[in-house]
Amino acid sequence: MMNRNWYSNLGFGSLYLSTFLVVGFIAVILWDLIYKGAPSWNWTFFSEGPQEGMTKGGIFPVIVGTFYVTLISTIASLPLGIGTAIYLQEYAPDNLLTRLIRSSIRNLAGVPSVIFGLFGLVLFVQHMQMGTSLLASGLTLGLLTLPTVVASTEEALRNVPQSYREGALALGATQWEVIWHQVLPAASSGIWTGAMLAISRAAGETAPILFTGVTFYQRFLPQSLFHEFMAMPYHIFILSTQHHAIEIVTPIAYGTALLLLVQILILQMIAFYLRYKQTSTRR
Repeated sequence: MMNRNWYSNLGFGSLYLSTFLVVGFIAVILWDLIYKGAPSWNWTFFSEGPQEGMTKGGIFPVIVGTFYVTLISTIASLPLGIGTAIYLQEYAPDNLLTRLIRSSIRNLAGVPSVIFGLFGLVLFVQHMQMGTSLLASGLTLGLLTLPTVVASTEEALRNVPQSYREGALALGATQWEVIWHQVLPAASSGIWTGAMLAISRAAGETAPILFTGVTFYQRFLPQSLFHEFMAMPYHIFILSTQHHAIEIVTPIAYGTALLLLVQILILQMIAFYLRYKQTSTRR
C-alpha cells in the first residue's frame, strides 16, 4: 500500500513539475515580448508605413498585408475543406478508397510548411503564371490549412449523434435536408473551432509566403491581388536576422511579434470558446 502511494505521489509530482516548467517557459516568453515590444506600440506604429529602411515609422502595410493573405487563404480553404468533410462523412462509402483519402489528408496535415511553399511556387507562381503575388501566397496558405479544416470538420460531424439523422429521415427529410438543417447546426461549434485554428496557423506562417509573394520592404498597400505584399511573420524574420541595422529595428520587431501573438491568441480564445460552447450544449 505504501509503495502504491509512493508511486502515485511520484507520478503526480512529475505532472506538476512538467506543468510548472511549461507554464514557466511560456510566462518568460510572454514577459520578454511584452517588456520589449509594448513600448513600440503607439498611433504611429499602427497607422503609418515603414520609413527610412524600416528604421522608423510603423507597420500599417504589414498589418493590412497579413489580413489580406489570411482572408484569401480562409476563402480558399473553408468552403472546399468543409465540403470535402461533408462528403467523406455523410456520403462516401466506408471502403479502402475512402480510408486512403482520409489517411492522405491526415498525412498532409503533418507536411512541413516549406514543402507547401515550394509547391505553391511551382503551381501558382510558375505554372499558373500568377507571379509572386498576394493571390499566390493566399492560395498556398489555403492549401496548407486545408487538411486541418477537413479533419476538424469531419470530427465535428462524426460527433453529432446518429439519432439526429435517423429522426429527421424518419420524418421524410432528404439526406441533404438532414445535413443542412440538423447535422451542420449541431456541428457548427466544432467546425468553427477548427476553422479558427487553421486561420491562426495561416496568419503565423512564413515559409509558404516566402516563395510566393511576400516582400522585404513596401511603403504602400498592394494595389491588386497580383502585387507583392508585406506580412508580419516575414517582417519579424527580416528585422531579426537580415536587416542592416538590427539593433535599431529590434524594438519594431518585438512590437510586431507581440501584435502577431495577440492576434493568434484572440483566434485561439475564440476557438476555445466555441469548443466550450459545444461541450456545454451537449451536456
